[in-house]
Amino acid sequence: MEDTRDLAERTPRSERKRRDSFGMFDGYDSCSEESTSSSSSDDSEDEVVPSIPASLPIIKNNGQVYTYPDGKAGMATCEMCGMVGVRDAFYSKTKRFCSVSCSRSYSSNSKKASILARLQGKPPTKKAKVLQKQPLVAKLAAYAQYQASQQNQAKSKAVVPAEIFDWGRYICSNNTVGAPVSCFKHAPMGTCWGGIAEGVRIEVLNSDTSLSTKVYWIAEIIKLAGFKALLRYEGFDNDTSKDFWSNLCIPEVHPVGWCASSGKPLVPPKSIQHKYSNWKAFLVKRLTGAKTLPPDFNSKVHENMQFPFKKLMRVEVVDKNYLCRTRVALVEQVIGGRLRLVYEESQDQSDDFWCHMFSPLIHNIGWSRSIGHRFKRSDVTKKIEGQADAPAQVFQKVKDVDQSGDWFKDGMKLEAIDPLNLSAICVATVRKVLADGYLMIGIDGSEAVDGSDWFCYHSTSPSIFPVGFCEINNIELTPPRGYTKLPFKWFDYLREMGSIAAPVKLFNKEVPNHGFRQGMKLEAVDLMEPRLVCVATVTRIVHRLLRIHFDGWEDEYDQWVDCESPDLYPVGWCQLTGYQLQPPASQSNREMPQSVPKQKKKAQQYKGQKKKSLLRMKEEAAEVDEFTFSQGTSDQESNGSGSYYIKQEP
Repeated sequence: MEDTRDLAERTPRSERKRRDSFGMFDGYDSCSEESTSSSSSDDSEDEVVPSIPASLPIIKNNGQVYTYPDGKAGMATCEMCGMVGVRDAFYSKTKRFCSVSCSRSYSSNSKKASILARLQGKPPTKKAKVLQKQPLVAKLAAYAQYQASQQNQAKSKAVVPAEIFDWGRYICSNNTVGAPVSCFKHAPMGTCWGGIAEGVRIEVLNSDTSLSTKVYWIAEIIKLAGFKALLRYEGFDNDTSKDFWSNLCIPEVHPVGWCASSGKPLVPPKSIQHKYSNWKAFLVKRLTGAKTLPPDFNSKVHENMQFPFKKLMRVEVVDKNYLCRTRVALVEQVIGGRLRLVYEESQDQSDDFWCHMFSPLIHNIGWSRSIGHRFKRSDVTKKIEGQADAPAQVFQKVKDVDQSGDWFKDGMKLEAIDPLNLSAICVATVRKVLADGYLMIGIDGSEAVDGSDWFCYHSTSPSIFPVGFCEINNIELTPPRGYTKLPFKWFDYLREMGSIAAPVKLFNKEVPNHGFRQGMKLEAVDLMEPRLVCVATVTRIVHRLLRIHFDGWEDEYDQWVDCESPDLYPVGWCQLTGYQLQPPASQSNREMPQSVPKQKKKAQQYKGQKKKSLLRMKEEAAEVDEFTFSQGTSDQESNGSGSYYIKQEP
């Protein structure tokens, strides 16, 4: 999809005089006294194709909406087939019919039957034929079809929960900035957001009107925060009284020129309709040379909201009770690319697990066997009708590595994000080398005897680091539990344990130009409660590593996450996908008795306040009921590099 571009370049020069680039101005001129004479009683229909104006006759020079006898602003209804459209685009002088065909058929034998059917609310007996050279004919269905579409819209709205948290007010009151959509390559529009920025003009619904029908007006993007934009109607200049926030990816947002091509009324806000006597001249001056959305923006949004995973697809996913193995699970729900997986042996579907479709925790059926990973076989013999193995190509690919020569070996030491306490980077050990670059990692000092809490990271994972990474980057390293020689020194520890550090060259040191900045707002998954997506802030950046703080919660709940993690989303992602956003916690929500044990998560929709879990003791890992990894992706699209041994100030 092309970036935003000059409006003056959108149409050929020959078209500009007629449409003035905005598809509006002929419409202003046609709102004359000649138009008001359209209620003539002359029934003889001229069969010559009329000259069609290139834009809507919506506004007079005094800023008033011109209303035709049918009560609609510039709209008319075909007396033959019931088609509703722009009046000036209708056929003949009296504008009673939408086409030559309807005019000729009016006096035919089917006339009475057609009119009777329409009055009874039945679909019209035939479709109106709209001339292709009439670009302004509204492509609306007949009354029955229109009513059906309204019902469908009502049903679709009922499915998506309303957004409770007001991002716009939150950002303005705290004077903060939202991370750009381009930072999130896995999110809808993440790779094709283009040059959408402040100053871009769009066409949106006009809420400052007393009209009962939907009308639109042009607005300017004043501030961007993820998918959300602070908008100001054209003509308000420095007046902020009618500014409003909107998600740019909703269906009601369009490029400038959409109203003209779709036959929609473009009406200035009521508060300023008398501010200019000639809106045509005003818009010519204001919009010429300005930028707008690409013409295929809405279709790209729709395309980006399609996901390859479907219900009842079978996958292998990490066993949340035993980190060291995987199990078979079925896709039960897909929301915005996030998957609710139900383990195959679950009887009541309450044994579930949430993750993104690009998460490193899920794999195709047969993956565990192919690399030598532990796997729990399912006792289920009868398959559910319709279930099928998810194809291998829908899973996120990892980078190929060469394991020959100098490679990771059992017993090598490193530093790793603890999947049971994502706020900590710990002393860790390579416990087992698997195929295709995968490693089984254990946290020193807190491993279960049977190795049930080992976890699998790929060698290119951004969640494992060479020895000394934390010290050089001024990050607190969590020493092994029970280790008394503090402060912790790697040199002394390696000598005492008789171990060696994993070679630095084996780690992923690529740092993409991710675009995140300290203080940026976003929506982030609480990886300790992976069904929750919360209001969050980037509080620190160390190369490609982000420190994510959940607004309203103490710093101890912060989590280290990779900049390309599929569990980070732009502001407005929840509203766009219909996922429930967890607002910042209040003080009363945070005061949890330390004696209260962690409750098992329910497989319910996203309701209620965010409930943080107490950190579990590692020696109880064999009995734990939930867990998650730090879900950073491999750096496949990195366009930069950085050294882990360049100190970065916090």
